[in-house]
Amino acid sequence: MFVGGVVGNDYREAIVKQVEVTMVRIYLTEGEGILASLLKRLHDWEKVKGVTVFRGISGFGHAGVVHTSVAVDLMLDLPVVVEFFDEPDKVTSILEHLSSTIKPGHMVFWNAFVNSD
Repeated sequence: MFVGGVVGNDYREAIVKQVEVTMVRIYLTEGEGILASLLKRLHDWEKVKGVTVFRGISGFGHAGVVHTSVAVDLMLDLPVVVEFFDEPDKVTSILEHLSSTIKPGHMVFWNAFVNSD
């Protein structure tokens, strides 16, 4: 890619100062009952830069059970996605700690860049 005299992926650096991070998404359901303890761990113990929790209106996983929010359905077992990012080495350590709590196949992570000062 060629952007204003910059070749390849270096265009990101030419546009804005950046820092490499690792993004993490953890897929849960409300019924699992681990959201509060996960947030406490990420906030109090791991001290990640920030966490966002998304509540889904519908979804299913490997078992094929559909979780949905229907007005007459009072069961609170909707999909929840916990997303956070931090420095790659720190995230590697966090993922090792969480591997005993989070089911296999429910944590997704990838390298990304965040704008910085």
